[in-house]
Amino acid sequence: MSVKATIVSATDPETLGEAIATANSAIGAAKTIVIPTDTVYGIATDAFSVEGVRNLLAAKGRTRQMPPPVLIYDQSVLPGLADEISEDARALATEFWPGALTLIFYSQPSLNWDLGETQGTVALRVPNDPVAIELLKNLGPLAVSSANKTGRPAATTAQEAMAQLGDDVAVIFDGGPRPKNRPEGFEAKDALPSTIVDCTSDRLVVVREGVISVERLREVVPSVLTRAEFEAQEKARREAESALVASSEAMEDTEFSPRHVAESDSEETEETPGRQAAVPVAGSLAAGLVGGASGTAAVDQRRTASAHTPETRVVQDNTKPYSVADARSLVFGAQQEAPAEPLTEAEGEGKEGTPIV
Repeated sequence: MSVKATIVSATDPETLGEAIATANSAIGAAKTIVIPTDTVYGIATDAFSVEGVRNLLAAKGRTRQMPPPVLIYDQSVLPGLADEISEDARALATEFWPGALTLIFYSQPSLNWDLGETQGTVALRVPNDPVAIELLKNLGPLAVSSANKTGRPAATTAQEAMAQLGDDVAVIFDGGPRPKNRPEGFEAKDALPSTIVDCTSDRLVVVREGVISVERLREVVPSVLTRAEFEAQEKARREAESALVASSEAMEDTEFSPRHVAESDSEETEETPGRQAAVPVAGSLAAGLVGGASGTAAVDQRRTASAHTPETRVVQDNTKPYSVADARSLVFGAQQEAPAEPLTEAEGEGKEGTPIV
């Protein structure tokens, strides 16, 4: 027989310490909790707990094909979880974290976690919410998805979360309505999601536009592509490759002397795009953030299957890759022994029917 979740105040400093201890006990037992974020309320569990992630997906009615993003308390945790972080991606994180921006990276291959069918990626965000930050400091990285059953609006109050997930979670932190300062008549379906940017390639692609607009992103990184622009580039690339193949086949029907062939081959340069091998279809961004119930097709950035092997993976700086122990030390090393002073809530926004924290 299921037990209804306990709602605890996330704004009362006299009870917050006890509430965090209760949440820590639940997380340690691979259970799920509900926390407020700057967008909507989210259902959360230990990102390193396979059973906890399984319970989170089951509570939402989702499969492993829709893995949850991971919330972290500060940008300093980023290199412990993400691999091959470009300067453009760092610039976006510096500008918009904490805030409603989710960045997709390839995860550190040394980490022992299982968020679902991520194709080796992880979606990370630092929420602009003091309650969430305090919990993340004390509990470590949390796998978090919007607090709702799949197909229903995300909860924007603790009471809405109780109505949908009260039988599936252990503790619900009540931080008041989300987003803060919402207009009169605001409903859960009106909430906007975080913006998602795929950073698994040298081309940064907006796979979902939410609170932060493409125009605002381009003020920081002008080369950011929209989905439509990315698809147009891919179409042009495929057409160029097809044209080159047709040209090559025509050349094979023409007689060349051995010397002519050798000279022709030697004159090909890297500036001839069609002579480069087509990029193999291997990695893709976390499909749980788009696609599935959201009805939004994912963008496949593509990556060679061998890119994560020790022999071929390019290490961009001398801090990577981390061992499991070092990564965990970086991720969990900033835990606090006691909660902070009274917290104030921060603004943000969310959206119906999608994983939007």
